[in-house]
Amino acid sequence: MNHSSIGKLQRVPLREVWKHEAYDFTQWLQENIDILNDSLDLNLITADREQAAGSFSIDLVAEDEDGTTYVIENQLEKSNHDHLGKLITYLTARSARGGIWIVSEPRPEHVAAMAWLNESPSADFYLVKVEAVRIGDSPAAPLLTLIVGPSEEAKSTGRAKQELSERHEIRKRWWAALITQPGAKLHAHITPGISSWLGASSGTPGLTYWYGVTKANCTAELYIDRGKGNDEQNKRIFDQLKGLQAEINSSITLPVTWERLDDRRACRIRISLPGGYRSLEDEWPAIQAKQISAMNELEQALRPALKNIRFGSQETAG
Repeated sequence: MNHSSIGKLQRVPLREVWKHEAYDFTQWLQENIDILNDSLDLNLITADREQAAGSFSIDLVAEDEDGTTYVIENQLEKSNHDHLGKLITYLTARSARGGIWIVSEPRPEHVAAMAWLNESPSADFYLVKVEAVRIGDSPAAPLLTLIVGPSEEAKSTGRAKQELSERHEIRKRWWAALITQPGAKLHAHITPGISSWLGASSGTPGLTYWYGVTKANCTAELYIDRGKGNDEQNKRIFDQLKGLQAEINSSITLPVTWERLDDRRACRIRISLPGGYRSLEDEWPAIQAKQISAMNELEQALRPALKNIRFGSQETAG
């Protein structure tokens, strides 16, 4: 091969090729929609110019062979918030499936915004960089590069975020309802959060009464964790309580699980019940009443024992 015959690719200023965005570039794109199809793996077959969207005008409205609508916003300059807002407005006004934004220089914040928009299942968003290139004295040619496009991974991420948000919201409602129930005095002063746990101190540092909730179950437990470096002390506390297991269990009307958790730092004494935050909400009061009753029984049964817990050779909780 004669390497001297290989040409050098040169960038051409866009305004030398398309002097006016609306009159030149938009018209050219309308007539050459196949070039956009090749870049985006779409099959747009029609494209109409200057379609109205309220008091605004859309650069191009295109349809694929299935009649699915796409709006196209052109910007022969750096991307900006104004054009991003227009794209979303046009897409909403036309109930379009996809929004295509063609720019000369995509800013990082708009790349991130378009990627975030693609997490929604309701629409597909494409951010395309347009350049003009030539080799030697050849005519300028368009170069369209997809910067951001829809993907199943993005949609999956969006679904996961939505599910997490829904779990957070429903768990917060669960705790808000629980702490207003009669008998929930131990945790009544605790602010409801979004986690699967709600805790209150037993009065002894490192020993916490926790409510727990999952989709189908709920718990009441004493969690023993005196902090980093206190693994052995946690086990000693648990073992002291375990020595009173028969007496403690006899004071509680529900089955109690004693978990030393030898592979972990902490220990716990737990009561588990059926029913959780995915139960019908009109069933919540009855489920929570049982959870609160379990917590109160556990706390009352453990209270005398906790007063006599020895942490060291002399130190006691009481």
